[in-house]
Amino acid sequence: MLIDHAEITVRGGHGGAGMPKKFKGPDGGNGGRGGNVYFKTSSNINLLNQFSEKDVFVAENGEMGARNNKTGKDGNDLTIFLPAGTAVYDKKTRELIVEIEKNTEHFLIAKGGKGGWGGVTAELGERGEERKLVLSLRLIADFGLIGLPNAGKSSLLNELTNAKAVTANYPFTTLEPNLGVFEGKTMADIPGLIEGASSGRGLGIAFLKHIEKVSVLIHCISAESKDVIKDYKIVRKELFDFKPELIKKPEIVIITKTDTTDPKIIEELTKKLKKETKKIYSVSIHDFQSLEDLKKVLRKI
Repeated sequence: MLIDHAEITVRGGHGGAGMPKKFKGPDGGNGGRGGNVYFKTSSNINLLNQFSEKDVFVAENGEMGARNNKTGKDGNDLTIFLPAGTAVYDKKTRELIVEIEKNTEHFLIAKGGKGGWGGVTAELGERGEERKLVLSLRLIADFGLIGLPNAGKSSLLNELTNAKAVTANYPFTTLEPNLGVFEGKTMADIPGLIEGASSGRGLGIAFLKHIEKVSVLIHCISAESKDVIKDYKIVRKELFDFKPELIKKPEIVIITKTDTTDPKIIEELTKKLKKETKKIYSVSIHDFQSLEDLKKVLRKI
């Protein structure tokens, strides 16, 4: 199960205490610094799942100073890996702190405390910085397969990429996004949107937010549809209602499951859809040539 939202607490390590001076001559070393907490990117989209069992992460404390002015050992830093596309918010203010991108390397999220001075007036180390955070994942993909439930998106993803998404001939087989790679470009299968998705119906908001970071929309409409124009407009309206700029993304429309009906009907469906948009193609996962033709289109985008 893909978890795309989590709330966690991170804290830098406590600085080590300074060693009090007890003897003549050099004595009383400083305490070591507490470890820092960093975020680093990963291509594993399931990494927010790690927070379902643990939600507090603390770097190692610094060690106490030692005799002969020996400074205590610094605490080890803690690196937490997050999926590319994770937005990190301050839980209290809800302000965005950082978006973890594909190349994010060691973003400092919580500083470790300073070690205390050693000597006659030895000090305790400082507490590490603590931050309560909200993590929200939005998939980063070059292509996003969208459409109503049972439009053939998962089957198409499996044919075009190395994905192994579960498919079946009934709605809502896909309950979470699936990812695959088409010739070096990421392709996401976004679970089927339904009317009212932008208001939260059918987990719509959870699905819609994953379209925000998709570069090109591949809008799938089944050849079995009773009204292709209605199907097309339902999805477009939900995109607009959720965030108007989503409908400005580059889009191609694909009539899927063309093997289920007569070629003349496909021609009629194509003519109808061309009144709404110009880039329309047709495909069947059981028709090798139609898949090859679609691949040529995707390579040009």
